[in-house]
Amino acid sequence: MFDALAERLEDAWKKLRGQDKISQSNIQDALKEVRRALLSADVNLQVVKTFIADVEQKALGAEVISGVNPGQQFIKIVYDELVKVMGESNVPLAKADEPPTVILMAGLQGTGKTTATAKLALYLRKQKRSCLMVATDVYRPAAIDQLITLGKQIDVPVFEMGADADPVEIARQGVANAKEKGLDTVIIDTAGRLQINEEMMGELARIKKVVQPHDTLLVVDAMTGQEAANLTRTFHEQIGITGAILTKLDGDSRGGAALSVRQVSGQPIKFVGLGEKVEALEPFYPDRLASRILNMGDILTLVEKAQEELDLADVEKMQSKMMEAKFDFNDFLKQMRLLKNMGSLGGVLKLIPGMGKLSSADLEKGETQLKRTEAMINSMTKEERTNPQLLAQSPSRRRRVARGSGYEENDVTKLVKDFTKMRSLMQQMSRGGMPSMPAMPGMGGMPGMGGMGNPFGGGAQMPGFRGYQGGSKKKKKKGKKKKGFGSV
Repeated sequence: MFDALAERLEDAWKKLRGQDKISQSNIQDALKEVRRALLSADVNLQVVKTFIADVEQKALGAEVISGVNPGQQFIKIVYDELVKVMGESNVPLAKADEPPTVILMAGLQGTGKTTATAKLALYLRKQKRSCLMVATDVYRPAAIDQLITLGKQIDVPVFEMGADADPVEIARQGVANAKEKGLDTVIIDTAGRLQINEEMMGELARIKKVVQPHDTLLVVDAMTGQEAANLTRTFHEQIGITGAILTKLDGDSRGGAALSVRQVSGQPIKFVGLGEKVEALEPFYPDRLASRILNMGDILTLVEKAQEELDLADVEKMQSKMMEAKFDFNDFLKQMRLLKNMGSLGGVLKLIPGMGKLSSADLEKGETQLKRTEAMINSMTKEERTNPQLLAQSPSRRRRVARGSGYEENDVTKLVKDFTKMRSLMQQMSRGGMPSMPAMPGMGGMPGMGGMGNPFGGGAQMPGFRGYQGGSKKKKKKGKKKKGFGSV
């Protein structure tokens, strides 16, 4: 997502290279590029006009900061305005003083409302909130069955009264059922409806009047672009919503919907859907998304993703192994599975500052190398995985692993050599012998990933990541190491 927008914005920064300061004359070309980038991203025209005017005003009025070039200063101003346009801060879900909290889901047909209902229920369950999903979509064939199936998948109960019941009555009894069972939250899945369908909009209004929801969330398909913002405004005017869930954001490289909804409708985006999996729902943080758009990464989201998958006891055990240089191939397999659970390699790497410029070809090559590495490790004996030194000392063992995995002996030799180097480097870094690279929680290193290098330029090479030359060459400040976070 936002790849196209990020690329166009890069052209804007280039316009200010070599300039001593921002002026009325030299900023115009950069502003034109930003305008083109936003319009290409399908951002609402009025939002673009306001955005450009605000950026120009702040850029020309900005004080010259010693040591900061005009391009960097301009990026900071654009970042601040992006955050402002998208809402400045995360707006959390409402929580009733007395349970249950009632959340009403609304939206057009085909926006993924039922799936979003299940995703939200799973998100709340992870927050230790007990949930009940209520199936009121009696119009779409198998809609009730779909919600029941998703409920079983995420272990959240579903209240339904069949396809012949009145949706308003289903909603009323569903809330009563949750109250009787002492559940914390009720999420009501409603039928998809068009804003021009007065009868269906009237039914939604009646459901809302009966259940008195604490949150009314509109589920919007991000791929509709700026129309998503207009839709949110229309629903708010007719029904009164408290926020939006933007689905399929990962499928839209433009991202215009995320940049338009708050400004046009006045209502915040509360969650974004970033994939088809039921776990693929994230709270919407404008500052984090602005960082991703500007290729600055998103470390906070990366840490949160890792924390969901990490076990503290495993982390401490792994940390100890790193310090003693006892990290083995079994540990590396665990790290690879952790990475897979966190999402695609590309999705995870782009959360790391500087990695946003990795091309699709680089990421595809990285995915391939990880699969090759896993195949070679799976062809090792239990003893060889535990003691990689056996492979380093025995060509016959390496030949056997090569035959078993379908690769060349040179590939296995290179993997073992990279792994040995990485283990030594990790030990030095753990003991403070050299500055740490930016940390990926729980990731111990990536041997065997030739073709992808250190995007930060200069300095120590990330073990196994070679060949990529992008990024800044500025020196990094040493930061305090957090317990349990290995370095990539």
